[in-house]
Amino acid sequence: MRAVLAADDFNLRTRNNEQIRDYVWECLTSQISHLKSAKQMSNIIAIVGRPNVGKSTLFNRLTETRKAIVDDFSGVTRDRHYGVAEWTNHTFTVVDTGGYVANSEDVFEAAIREQVVIAIEEATVILFMVDVTTGVTDLDDEIASLLRKSKKPVFVVSNKVDNNSLQHDSAVFYSFGLGEIYNISSMTGSGTGELLDEVVKHFSEEPVEESSLPKFAIVGRPNVGKSSIINAFVGKERNIVTPIAGTTRDSIHIEYNQYGHHFMLIDTAGLRKKTKVKENIEFYSVMRTIKALEEADVVILMIDAVEGIESQDINIFHLAEKNKKGIVIVVNKWDLIEKNNKTTKVFEDMIREKIAPFTDVPVVFTSVTEKQRVLKVIETAEKVYANRAKKVPTSKLNDEILPIIESYPPPSIKGKYVKIKYITQIKGVSPMFAFFCNLPQYIKEPYQRFLENKLRENFDFTGVPIELFFRQK
Repeated sequence: MRAVLAADDFNLRTRNNEQIRDYVWECLTSQISHLKSAKQMSNIIAIVGRPNVGKSTLFNRLTETRKAIVDDFSGVTRDRHYGVAEWTNHTFTVVDTGGYVANSEDVFEAAIREQVVIAIEEATVILFMVDVTTGVTDLDDEIASLLRKSKKPVFVVSNKVDNNSLQHDSAVFYSFGLGEIYNISSMTGSGTGELLDEVVKHFSEEPVEESSLPKFAIVGRPNVGKSSIINAFVGKERNIVTPIAGTTRDSIHIEYNQYGHHFMLIDTAGLRKKTKVKENIEFYSVMRTIKALEEADVVILMIDAVEGIESQDINIFHLAEKNKKGIVIVVNKWDLIEKNNKTTKVFEDMIREKIAPFTDVPVVFTSVTEKQRVLKVIETAEKVYANRAKKVPTSKLNDEILPIIESYPPPSIKGKYVKIKYITQIKGVSPMFAFFCNLPQYIKEPYQRFLENKLRENFDFTGVPIELFFRQK
């Protein structure tokens, strides 16, 4: 997300502080609009299809990352990948539904079918990817049969259309009876713009009704104790708790108003009908987590002390960070760990190493079954919520940070010196700061990290991602 302030439109020396703040806000409104929409809406694109049709390549292109591995070894389980994408001022979540790679072909196909069923239920829009070079396969037909029964918008995406001679070959996919065929090359990006233009037309433009209460989402992998901590909060068996992973499955909202604390809990929980218990638990957890996360102000990420922090925990953490949510990490089942006087610090350091570079996050060690430090989770989440909404007066911001900059200025580059003259906080759903200077292009990432750390040291933004913008004076 980039904000552009043209130097010839804005002369800092001729305007007072109030005019500066108004001008900055006006220039950045369009750039931060997607942050507001991410808070109010939950638009999810699920990419489904058989293996090796290019789902992960398209995921990487839409999210502008190289997060999904596009060449897996046979016999291992692919991780679910999910990230944030933006197109024509619409922000949405993309889920790559890569299936399990197993020795048994039947198990493999069953896993794919399960993920398609879940995507139909949970996604806003479904992209059904097929391979123009191989045509229609039996597994394609089976997936298409499931999609025809859904009421969700489905786009048939014919991939690997790398030249005009392949355009006509895509006509074979009209046999699915799912409507128009969209020819793309996920490798080169050809056709993806036209596809997204149509996809975003199906997104909800109506904001979800917002409660004035802070919203805390309890998220984490299955069987880490999410429902148990909810029960500990409310003091009764509000949710069904069993040792079987995936017992709790639907997102529910619980208003908490006890002991001077009043907020809304969002828990990815709720028992489903027995006929749906056979679904892919891990993938279902991902889809529900995304929805809960996007609704929340603060994400309480629970991890298992015995298993440690794993790749899916880190994925959830970075998704919350990218969506500018407050974050609290809760290490549950701490009573099962053999401890000495250094165990807590070693475990906490390990967590921070894995979530770097954003490490200014509170970590609370709990045992929900023993009722240890459960109330501290609530208190910490409320503190992070307050930090996320914190507004630093411009005068105080400049009084504290400018002397630090003068003592430790940005390093010179090519004999040129960067001079930061003024700082202001920008309105938004999370803390954002604009630094006005003569040569913003010469401020490199290490110095940006230095400034972020100084803001955190002086104003306490623990648990909250912050953004810095550097603009021409």
